[in-house]
Amino acid sequence: MTRLSVEMLAADTAEPITSAGHAQLGIAVLAGIAVIVLLITKFKLHAFLALTIGTLALGAFAGAPLDKAIASFTTGLGSTVAGVGVLIALGAILGKMLADSGGADQVVDTVLARAGGKSMPWAMVLIASVIGLPLFFEVGVVLLIPVVLMVAKRGNYSLMRIGIPALAGLSVMHGLVPPHPGPLVAIDAVGANLGVTLALGVLVAIPTVVIAGPVFARFAARWVDVPAPDRMIPQRASDELDRRPSFGATLATILLPVVLMLAKALVGIVVDDPESTVQRVFDVVGSPLIALLAAVLLGIFTLARPAGFAKERVQGMVEKGLAPIAGILLIVGAGGGFKQTLIDSGVGQMVLDISEDWSIPALLLAWLIAVAIRLATGSATVATVSAAGLVAPLAADMSTTHAALLVLAIGAGSLFFSHVNDAGFWLVKEYFGLNVGQTIKTWSVMETIISVVAGALVLLLSLII
Repeated sequence: MTRLSVEMLAADTAEPITSAGHAQLGIAVLAGIAVIVLLITKFKLHAFLALTIGTLALGAFAGAPLDKAIASFTTGLGSTVAGVGVLIALGAILGKMLADSGGADQVVDTVLARAGGKSMPWAMVLIASVIGLPLFFEVGVVLLIPVVLMVAKRGNYSLMRIGIPALAGLSVMHGLVPPHPGPLVAIDAVGANLGVTLALGVLVAIPTVVIAGPVFARFAARWVDVPAPDRMIPQRASDELDRRPSFGATLATILLPVVLMLAKALVGIVVDDPESTVQRVFDVVGSPLIALLAAVLLGIFTLARPAGFAKERVQGMVEKGLAPIAGILLIVGAGGGFKQTLIDSGVGQMVLDISEDWSIPALLLAWLIAVAIRLATGSATVATVSAAGLVAPLAADMSTTHAALLVLAIGAGSLFFSHVNDAGFWLVKEYFGLNVGQTIKTWSVMETIISVVAGALVLLLSLII
């Protein structure tokens, strides 16, 4: 279903309330977001339920009939899951295959064998960035933490000197580079080109991860000097395997979807002829669905088979890879429902009017909205899907590159200052054996640096291209 047809369907199923004033709509937005924040932070309700209830509250405060608000929510939920659900599932399968086969460990060990001394933080950021492409942030943390702790302990490195670059690599990939759920949802919401967004995302990610990773790690290591906790070094997946995939095969599998999607974008720019056979072929093979599906199928032969996995084990691995993403799919879908309700209520038009009246650059406004929701809810994904729904109308008259930059501005804002209402905050705190103050000085500051640097680079690129 195309974005246009979804909007037409929404127009038929939900009653827009554009006659309501900006004041009423503004109150409705604040009330809806306040309900979501309260339910997540105070009552510890799952984000899916909080987004659902918050959406209904938004519709009620905006003056929409309840049946129309429900129709908008279900339409948005369905279209969002249809657009990105399969991609999230394929990414989860690839990530599970990479972890269980020992492919991730092979990449880690190969890079670390060639690094040492002052180059070790750079090696860690490289490992985390490559591994982080197909993996969700939490999975990447669990996968890389044993390596971080072992390297710090055996090499007598400062834990923060090694850990911060690894966390920065994972976080930047999670917030800025598709096929992670946040960027995918934002791309779908604003109608951006995935290949262009991917290319610009990588361009922004490289200097961002350098500054927030190895450079900031020097200061973090001075502020917080703690040893690697022995109790948190778990067994690695490949420790139980007799053999594992080669470095080259693993790297090729990880990078295949990225290469295909970038190739599609490049051919589209160079050829620029929808009737061309070459462009039509690359439009198919470079589509996110085909690119990720190709990587998963390739992974069976380059990751699972070399690790000695039989067909039954591969099947079980796929099932186990899909199980943990149920919550993510529901949160992303509910975020899409929230977005559609915002649009049908006229809130999107209100944001467009405010942007024009106050002369706030669209990219800066998108970043600020994502920052506010991130600080309130603690969830980068909730911040991304909510902000994308609010600023989607701003992309209507944008060029392809500026629509992609709008997605990146949202992604950058969604990473701002992770604190006590973010699950990632506690994950890092416990794995690294830190107290709350130490976690804020290191992890929270690192996240803020990523957000500010990436946001500034996006604004700079908007002036150049």
